[in-house]
Order: sequence, then C-alpha cells, then structure tokens
Amino acid sequence: MTSTALPVKTEGSPAAPAKVRAGARRAKRRRTVLFFMAPAFLGFLIFFGYPLIATVYYSFTRYDLINPPEFIGFGNYVRMFTSEPLVGTAAYNTLWLVVVLTVCRVVFALGIASVISRLKSGVGLVRTLCYLPTLAPPAAATLAFVFVFNPEFGPVNRFLRLVGIDGGLWFNSPEMSKPALTLLALWGSGELMIIILAALLDVPAEQYEAAELDGAGPIRRFWHVTLPSISPVLLFGVVNSIIYALQFFTQAIVAASASAGTADVAGNSKLIGAPQNSTLTYPIWLYVQGFRYFNMGYAAAMAVLLFIVSAGFTWILVRQLRKSQHQEEGA
Repeated sequence: MTSTALPVKTEGSPAAPAKVRAGARRAKRRRTVLFFMAPAFLGFLIFFGYPLIATVYYSFTRYDLINPPEFIGFGNYVRMFTSEPLVGTAAYNTLWLVVVLTVCRVVFALGIASVISRLKSGVGLVRTLCYLPTLAPPAAATLAFVFVFNPEFGPVNRFLRLVGIDGGLWFNSPEMSKPALTLLALWGSGELMIIILAALLDVPAEQYEAAELDGAGPIRRFWHVTLPSISPVLLFGVVNSIIYALQFFTQAIVAASASAGTADVAGNSKLIGAPQNSTLTYPIWLYVQGFRYFNMGYAAAMAVLLFIVSAGFTWILVRQLRKSQHQEEGA
C-alpha cells in the first residue's frame, strides 16, 4: 500500500496571496466606512462630547465667565441639596410635569391616533389639522393660549360662564398654572400622534381577525393585540415625553411673562415662575443661575444632575421594556 502525502500550504502557495488580498479589501472597506462616518464622529465630539466634559468640569468650579474657574470640589452639589430652597420648588414643578404631562401626552396622542385610524373618509384632513399645532412656534403658541385662557375676557371662560361653570384663573392661579401648561403641551403633541398613528396602521389585520374569531371584543383586542404590537412606539413616546417635560422651558417662562402683562420676564426676577413660583421649572432656574446671576459653575452642576436624571429615566424604561419582551417570548 502506498501512501500519498497531503499538500502543505506554504507562504508561497496561491492561498496566501488570496488571504492577503481579502485582508486588504476588508481594511479598505473599513477605511471607507470611517471616512464617511468621520463627519458624524466629529460632530458628536464637538457638539456633545466636548460640551459634556466641559460641563462636568465646570460643575466642580466657581466660574462667572469673567474670572478663571476656581476648583471647589462638590461645593455646587452641596449647595444644591442643602442651601438652595428654590431648587426644591423647581424640581417639584418639573417632577409634576414629568408625571402628569407624560401620562396625559401619551394617552392623548394614542386616543387621537386610534380615532383617526378608524375613520373611513377625511383621514388626511383630520391628520393634518391635528398635526398643524406642532408647527406653531412655542412662544407664539403660549401667547395664544394665555389669551384664550384669560380669566376675564378669554373665550374659554366666556363659554364656561354660558353653561354656568366658573373657569378659574388658569395661568394667573398657582393651582391652575401647571394644568394649563399641560393643556398647552397636549395641544402641540401632533408629532407624537403621527408616530403612534403609523404604528397603529402597521399592526397586521390578521391578528385582529384571529382575536375576533376567538371571541375577543374591542377592548380585549386593543389590550391584547394593539398595545403589545405598538409597545416599542409607546416606550418611545414615554421617553420622549419625559425628556420633553424635564426640558420644559419656553412655554413656562413665556406664560409667566404674558400672564403678568409684560415681556420683561428674563430681566425681572419677580416674574420668573409667576404666579408664586408655580411655573418655575428646573431648566428655568438653571438659566437664571447661569445667565442672570452668572453662577456658571452652579448652573453646570444643575445641568449635570438633569442629564443624569434624564439618562436614568431612559435606562430604566428601556430595561423594563426588554424585560417584559423577554417574559412574553418565554411564555
């Protein structure tokens, strides 16, 4: 019996140059991808990475934009939690908006989208009318709302008086100012409504038909078919609404100015948060500290805390959604 030896591939064999050429092609593709992604990387570093690092650094300093930063350690954070009473007020108002505004905004957008998805005619017109308020500038929309909800001659209170209801003071009342701001935010939630509407229209009709054959009514079909199918979009709406509420600034500061009958809100500390600090949100107090009192180090510490809270909310919600999805797949 004769044995035949298998050919051994050496560096000089044809397979080695092929591997070298394949490696060169992969390296070229990587360089091409990096070349086209370079503007995005640079934009991220310049407009997000550097400002974030600089903000964290300034949060440990005493800085007024004129004198060089003076390192004070955790002094700004200690002051925030111990000797700054309005921070608590601003945090409470913002937390109120986060809870109430998030729930109302998502439910309202889902309700409007559900109604539109069931219309047989005029869908385009209704969808456009619901989306149009989103295009209004926040300052102009707030001024219009302050006029509409004016306690004396506003059309809302006039209509309520006709049916025997006392409309209240709205933006001029500490108890009604935040609900009025919530109504303003709901009026401008057309963008979220359009996103949820697209998700509703994308739910397979076969799932509704199968549920109907199993005897499920409209409520059960909505609960067991619609909501699970659009849960990622609803999560996006919740996260988007939380971040929107945490950054609530323009509407609150313009409403305080317009309800007081003046436009000098940025230069008059008595008008900020009017009435009685009920519209003083966390971003407004951050702005006042940084650009009115020039406490840039303290404002940077407030910004870092706001970023941590926003990131924490987002992480918890995304983690909870993934956990629920794994449980459904396992079941």
